[in-house]
Amino acid sequence: MKQYESRQFTIGAIFLVVGIIFLIRLFYVQVIDSHYKLDATNNVLRTVVKYPARGLIYDRNGELLVYNEAAYDLMIVPKAIKEDFDTTEFCDLLEIPRAEFKDRFEKAKKYSRYKASIFEKEISARSYAKIQEQLFNYPGFFVQTRTLRTYPKQTAAHMVGYVGEASPKIIEKDKYYKSGDHIGISGIEKQYEQVLRGKRGQEVQMVDVFNRPKGKFQDGAFDTSAVSGSNLILTIDAALQAYGEKLMQNKKGSIVAIDPSTGEILALISMPTYDPNLLVGRERSKNYGKLSQDTLKPLFNRALMAKYPPGSTFKSINALIGLQEQVLTPSMHYSCNRGYSFGGRKMGCHPHPSPVDLEYSIQTSCNAYYCNVFRSIIDHYSTAEEGYNVWRNYVTNFGLGKKTGIDLPNELSGFVPETEYYDRYYVKGRWHSTTILSLAIGQGELGFTPMQMANMVTAIANRGYYITPHIAKEINGRTITEFDSTIVRNETGVEAKYFDEVVEAMYKVVEQGTGTSARIDSLQVCGKTGTVQNPHGDDHSTFIAFAPKENPKIALSVYVENGYWGSRWAAPIAGLLIEQYLRDTITRPAIEQRMLEGNLIGTVPKIVGNAGE
Repeated sequence: MKQYESRQFTIGAIFLVVGIIFLIRLFYVQVIDSHYKLDATNNVLRTVVKYPARGLIYDRNGELLVYNEAAYDLMIVPKAIKEDFDTTEFCDLLEIPRAEFKDRFEKAKKYSRYKASIFEKEISARSYAKIQEQLFNYPGFFVQTRTLRTYPKQTAAHMVGYVGEASPKIIEKDKYYKSGDHIGISGIEKQYEQVLRGKRGQEVQMVDVFNRPKGKFQDGAFDTSAVSGSNLILTIDAALQAYGEKLMQNKKGSIVAIDPSTGEILALISMPTYDPNLLVGRERSKNYGKLSQDTLKPLFNRALMAKYPPGSTFKSINALIGLQEQVLTPSMHYSCNRGYSFGGRKMGCHPHPSPVDLEYSIQTSCNAYYCNVFRSIIDHYSTAEEGYNVWRNYVTNFGLGKKTGIDLPNELSGFVPETEYYDRYYVKGRWHSTTILSLAIGQGELGFTPMQMANMVTAIANRGYYITPHIAKEINGRTITEFDSTIVRNETGVEAKYFDEVVEAMYKVVEQGTGTSARIDSLQVCGKTGTVQNPHGDDHSTFIAFAPKENPKIALSVYVENGYWGSRWAAPIAGLLIEQYLRDTITRPAIEQRMLEGNLIGTVPKIVGNAGE
């Protein structure tokens, strides 16, 4: 009997232990281990990201510059892929090789076996129509909608920028972004990313065994709506931008045009350029590779990043500094004997009557005159270092040699040397005004961007100040100044009364001096030509201008690389742009035709776009 009871106890203990094991296992499976729960959930539920439409971008006149078109991402949940999956048939449907399918599948599994990730991104509406009909045959795959940017004008690529996939570094830094999200990479798209991107939403769907949606889970209790990005109106004039790009086609250089009264950018042109649609969708990576390897550097934004000596356009600034420092008067004359001799050296000058006063010095662009002016500024102080620092302070007050603060990324600062720079090269206390005399005519170590030069001429047009240049005008009906406190009036330190003589001289430059190719009948255009020395080839052609002389509506700088004289290419291009903007017509078709047909770079590769292509 005792033996029977002992066996009964043993058997009961075994059943108890087995029961406890099952209970523990059941607790582990249902509570601790999410493996089966995820399997079950992914078999019946699908979370679809609802991407917001990015905000639209318009020019100042309401012309649409950037809008959105529907596209589709093919998503994959690796755990839901069936063992009998027909890889060959699926690859034929997507038009991808089997090896690529395998690589993408392994990448998706590495990311997560249970969470959806992108398998094929940015499928066009046309391609999606074919895929959609067969997708139910491939459980584990589904499609989510997104939008792609489209650029109908095919212009202003450097200014508008482009959108690309958020990198792992960005995702780690900003928790808003997830794998597969788009983000502004350059230009306005990057600068105003948080304004344009909107807010992501989601929809939780129930699906059947064939991966077909069967309605919302719990009537959409867990769904959130996507919020579209804010629309953005730019200060750019799309017609002026396109016209400027046409004039600069087959040339290297830049144009920046500003409304002096507001600091609004009217055109920002960097050439060569490219069609911004090349950097959209599935072909973006391939096209970016071609553009980045192009020797003409179409991705390089010359307007904000190229540094050129200002050349003779800078003489107007030296004249203003001399007047403010009272070492120069309008009636003061200096002789020019084909140049300026100093210390056994000579800085040459072109033939013209001598001596010259202030007005005529600007009109004829006399080098000798500005050597005298520059020396009188520096030598007015007890040491060259002190005089140079005073001079340098005026120069930077015109927005030169430093970032202008424009609301675009990647702007460079340019270069106006500090005294320490010359101390290193010439030894402190042993350099003088003649040591750095090339600064008198805008050469030497000076390096300014076209953006800074446009800002400089804006300050002249305004008789002593400039408004921080900006390219955004309105966000959802509110002016940009309501959002951006950095847009302010900046004083040059030169009194307004000293500008009259310089402005009048710049008017004479266009009427009867070196800039007559920019002259427009019955319109007072003020300008200054420049020939920028280039040690790597032909000199650069440059021109600064504004119009009308009183209450100016447009100020601009033009750089044409290897264009030689400022009067040859830069001045006529500037004149045509001024006439187009102020009169919406061109009265000098012969000059226009010469500018349009001018080719300073030879054959242009097809990947590089010209305006309107």
